[in-house]
Amino acid sequence: MVVEEPTGRIGSRLKLMDRTEGSHMLPKERPPTKPGEILEEEFLKPLGITQSELAKRMSVPIQRVNTIISGKRAVTAETALKLSKVLGTSPNFWMNLQTNLDLWEAAKVLAEAC
Repeated sequence: MVVEEPTGRIGSRLKLMDRTEGSHMLPKERPPTKPGEILEEEFLKPLGITQSELAKRMSVPIQRVNTIISGKRAVTAETALKLSKVLGTSPNFWMNLQTNLDLWEAAKVLAEAC
């Protein structure tokens, strides 16, 4: 299984292949790329869209977009739906990015607890 890519602009760093059914090979030494970094670097900058403009198009407060980009807020299902509508991606693209990051962080916490 390959994680979905919007319009082919994102490099192979987002492709995650299944080792076994239902599990993804996550980076072990570094965290997965944060959804906010993808949003800024692969969408906003190339498209020339400001955070304010994106927030307006999504009908959300600018703080929501800014805190996602700064890595202080997770992408929720509602935000994934709004991002997908505005940017022409699927909601699953954004949810997969967030889930991969959440799983990596949880695995790191569990490893440190042992």
